[in-house]
Amino acid sequence: MIRSATRTLAALLVLTGAPAVHAQEAASPADVPGDLPFIGSVSAADPRAEAAGMAMLKRGGSATDAAIATMLALTVVEPQSSGIGGGGFLVRGAADGSVETVDGRETAPMGATPDWFLNADGSVPPFMDSVLSGLSVGVPGNIALAAEAHGRHGKLPWAVLFEPAIKLARDGFAINVRLAQSLTQSSDRAASSAGGRALFYDGQNRPLPAGTLVRNPDLARTFEAIAERGPEAFYRGPIAREIAETVASATPRPAPMTEADIAAYEAKLRDGVCGLYRGYRVCGMGPPSSGGVAVLQILGQLERFDLRALGLGNPVTWHLFLESQRLAYADRELYLADSDFVSVPVAGLIDRAYLAERSALISPDTTMAEALPGVPRGAQSALADGDEPEEHGTSHIAAVDAMGTMISYTSTIEGAFGSGLTANGFYLNNELTDFSRSPTVDGKPVANRVEPGKRPRSSMAPTVVFDPEGRPVLAIGAAGGSTIPVTTARAIIGAIDFDLSSRQALALPFTMAFGDSVLVEQGSWLERRVPALRALGHENISLREAPIKAGAIKREGAIWEAACDPRLEDVLLVPRATPLP
Repeated sequence: MIRSATRTLAALLVLTGAPAVHAQEAASPADVPGDLPFIGSVSAADPRAEAAGMAMLKRGGSATDAAIATMLALTVVEPQSSGIGGGGFLVRGAADGSVETVDGRETAPMGATPDWFLNADGSVPPFMDSVLSGLSVGVPGNIALAAEAHGRHGKLPWAVLFEPAIKLARDGFAINVRLAQSLTQSSDRAASSAGGRALFYDGQNRPLPAGTLVRNPDLARTFEAIAERGPEAFYRGPIAREIAETVASATPRPAPMTEADIAAYEAKLRDGVCGLYRGYRVCGMGPPSSGGVAVLQILGQLERFDLRALGLGNPVTWHLFLESQRLAYADRELYLADSDFVSVPVAGLIDRAYLAERSALISPDTTMAEALPGVPRGAQSALADGDEPEEHGTSHIAAVDAMGTMISYTSTIEGAFGSGLTANGFYLNNELTDFSRSPTVDGKPVANRVEPGKRPRSSMAPTVVFDPEGRPVLAIGAAGGSTIPVTTARAIIGAIDFDLSSRQALALPFTMAFGDSVLVEQGSWLERRVPALRALGHENISLREAPIKAGAIKREGAIWEAACDPRLEDVLLVPRATPLP
């Protein structure tokens, strides 16, 4: 019988602020009592949210139940990254090999037009002017996603899923180091509204220090209403009215978001995207996410290279990885958008013959002079590349239940604290700035332009993996905006090509190609390979902290090992309470 690697000390972890990665590392067979049945595992970016998910599994809930409870708890304890004011994508991989995906991406209001973000003279305003306004807010989708997923695969009553989050919001939670840092670094958003200031800042508009106990009664009441009356309580009535009024009051254009826009929102079942990598079946999210396609392209273009033989420490391995990224992102920028509005050649982009053709452009000895988009089957030639900004934020949840069902769920409000606007105790997203703010380039329409009711392109890449025998083996995803597909593909390569554990795969050094520029994680062992990478043609290399966080659960023989990114270890700590001056 498969045994759980997750410790049963979730309550202790919450009290001590122990890092989630420690709680989730695989136990040895001797650590797992032989009479303890497998109930499941959860990975999230905060141990208190993990505890919420594990509580559902202990009560006999499904992986779907656990993932939803975790998302709700993250709304409370990680307000800078995700929550019910935003949206997400969920991928479910069952033990029988079936895959389902749910699209809870935010939508543009019906009054939005392609010139939504433009000044009266047609110019594009400064980016933050767009973010810190109602123009950036899309209709939130996470509650609708949760309801759709729960209706299909939930085992526990709907209201039960809200209990941990309600308790955290009503009784209070201590600010950890990570949230304290975000409140300081992103105060332009976090403190831009009265609601945010009341929650997280003192009378002199100074951020509350790590260790401070914060209560959010407004959010507790919001959760109680949704728990009692279902998603209708969110999308119709007082909660929806406050969202619409908050957004409209900050929207410097006619036809802002309305209650009708909110009431009309629907989570959508989408076709997942699946492909093979070294005999493993890798499945992710299709459009409007670009993540699933990008991950499959990166992997597919690398399959002809024997990475295991090259070795993890070989700079050629990382050179090949960078070159494959360049090709995948060139396609992404041109073709990926909301497939309800734009014809996206998904099948052509992940076709093995096309990927082989693209792979032939990669040399182990040198870089491509320029990585251009290809022409996959079904491609439109009349599109232009837009001016989408670099994305940030987001949180990933992975859950596995007693049946071996995997849930990979990425939730986001886009930037840190989203738009900065608050309603009903939570921050509202700025997802609409994931659209290209320029609707045309050189007279050609941009696929990812704003349109009424459209969902902006996303980089989120929730992924599930089945081994060559068809058994569930890995649920994985990441945060970090445009870095997400790279982070996810990197960890999959670590797990498959190099037999790394989930924690080891997440801990691999990060490197990403931004066009002809390359970021290498500062302080990682890959930094020592920079001279060799330059010799291979990567001349424009910068050393920076890796802007990533990821989570995964991987089957390791008789157990499932859950881990979150080791880079979070220090910042998840909750120090002793610091008295306010």
